Amino acid sequence: MVKVTIDGRVLETAEGTTILAAAEQAGISIPRFCHHPALTPEGSCRMCVVEIEGAAKLEPACATAVREGMKVATQTPQVAEARRNVLELLLADHPVDCPICDKAGECRLQDYYRDYGLFPSDLREPKTRREKLLKIGERLILDRERCVLCTRCVRFLRDVAKTGELGVFGRGGGSEIGFIEGAAVATPYAGNLVDLCPVGAITDAAFRFRTRPWFLEPKPSICPFCGRGCGIEVDVHPGFARHPETGGIFRVRPRPDATPAGPWICDVGRYAWIEIESRRARAIVWNKGGGGEAVLSAEKAFALLGAKIRALDETERTGRLALVVHSGLTNEEWDDVRMFRDGFHPRPLLRLADPPDDGGDGFLRTPERTPNRRGALAAGGADLRPLDLDELRARADLLFVFAGVRGEVTPWILHPEEWRSIRTKVLVSPVLTEADDLFDFVLPCASAFEKSGSYTNVEGRRREFGAARPVSEGIRTEGGILRSLLEAVRRGKRE
Repeated sequence: MVKVTIDGRVLETAEGTTILAAAEQAGISIPRFCHHPALTPEGSCRMCVVEIEGAAKLEPACATAVREGMKVATQTPQVAEARRNVLELLLADHPVDCPICDKAGECRLQDYYRDYGLFPSDLREPKTRREKLLKIGERLILDRERCVLCTRCVRFLRDVAKTGELGVFGRGGGSEIGFIEGAAVATPYAGNLVDLCPVGAITDAAFRFRTRPWFLEPKPSICPFCGRGCGIEVDVHPGFARHPETGGIFRVRPRPDATPAGPWICDVGRYAWIEIESRRARAIVWNKGGGGEAVLSAEKAFALLGAKIRALDETERTGRLALVVHSGLTNEEWDDVRMFRDGFHPRPLLRLADPPDDGGDGFLRTPERTPNRRGALAAGGADLRPLDLDELRARADLLFVFAGVRGEVTPWILHPEEWRSIRTKVLVSPVLTEADDLFDFVLPCASAFEKSGSYTNVEGRRREFGAARPVSEGIRTEGGILRSLLEAVRRGKRE
């Protein structure tokens, strides 16, 4: 440990710590563009320069390690002038796009101009024009006029994603971010470049021009699309007073403590919500056969299904009631599964049908595509075995299939001739699926973003989360559906 003095405050910090990190530990803010705590130091933007007693010139705080007895000043007139000069040079060619820029309200260039600038421009030369709509990836748009060459995107792809698609091309005033023709950004972690960019030079086509950040409410949650359990923030628009339909999820970002590997998430975790929201199931459907169907109220649907379960229960045949579930259920919903099964004798059949493992990516994304397999196996015990279609055909008269987090159903579902012998088939799904017409009843359920509870990730850590948005009217979670079914059975017995 070494003792240093920053702005008159004596601090004790580990040897090798940078001045910037030591200052942050003490709550002293130093501006920066190129520095990011999860990337290698660059020291190129010069916004973080500080004055060190005895040094001949200002030094970058992000790349200078503390030394015993070092005295640092972060707010001297010389430091303020240096920061002002950096801002003036950056703004000399920066477009005045703030009214239409997606980064407005979260932009460090805006913030630092307010804190360290507020000066009129002395430059009369015309701004340099550069390409403003360069597609550098499937969902990534680069505006070269806004870019401040912090190289965060370059270092992320080089050091974290290990793909290295982007680089700095040209020299001097002609330097710009680019890629070799035909080799655009293709990493499954491309969306992190949007978060890393401090000035809105890289924007997300899925979010571009849709809303303003200050209208959004960040809701902490856990990514439900693999077993890693990355921490995420779901940015939700509450809707305007006269137009509540404008509300909803607008983007998903990593939390600073997302994973031990850094504040990153894969593109599946970032963008899968778009598919889910576009396919949301809203109504309870009763497929009567012969091409006819009816939309039921929740009360009517649970009464009908409760009567079918009660008929099995009264003849002690609830062993012919089957639940095919997935390990995307929360730990708390597994308690609901247990309570439902314990309400009958013999206990209903319980089988697991997860989406097939896909091998993962060797970095964050795990082979398993569900968030709570560890919790499921612990809760289900010996009863929770993989699905066997022959067993299901032989043992089930009433079947409940719970589709996966993204509405995944097992492949045999799409071949109704293989399970036609099962008398009544019920699908529970958060989204519309290609298998809906093959079931007698389709019950919509809450999406993963409308639930609260906990998952147990691949490391055995139990991670709690809250609902990012309220459950839509009339929609229940999977656990809520099981509780409603059990209550319908008990109500029928009382009547």
